[in-house]
Amino acid sequence: MMGGKSSTIAAGVCGALFVGYCIYFDKKRRSDPNFKNRLRERRRNQAAAKQGTGLSKLPDLKDAEAVQKFFLEEIQLGEELLAQGDYENGIEHLTNAIAVCGQPQQLLQVLQQTLPPPVFQMLLTKLPTISQSDTDSL
Repeated sequence: MMGGKSSTIAAGVCGALFVGYCIYFDKKRRSDPNFKNRLRERRRNQAAAKQGTGLSKLPDLKDAEAVQKFFLEEIQLGEELLAQGDYENGIEHLTNAIAVCGQPQQLLQVLQQTLPPPVFQMLLTKLPTISQSDTDSL
């Protein structure tokens, strides 16, 4: 009986110390003169990244090296995002890669074999929107 009571008291003391440390750390963090500046900067960067996740800037299609670099970056980013479970953004980057690809049919065949069917279906539904936005920019 005595062991259970003392372990409960020890757990309560540890909990109180933890909460006290959290309050102390939060107060110290908020009183830091650079805290608000860093917070604003982080929010600005997140907002800029969120706006940038729309249609990526397509490279100059006459510059083969820039197109190839963009294609590889978009494929890599799309694969990474899909692996992390972010299907919307992953599909968006893959559609950007398809938009600049010289042989989109072959790329679609490869993607059909490698992607799970629901993800590939999402890709197919996204393709008309990417081709419309390409023709709108012309």
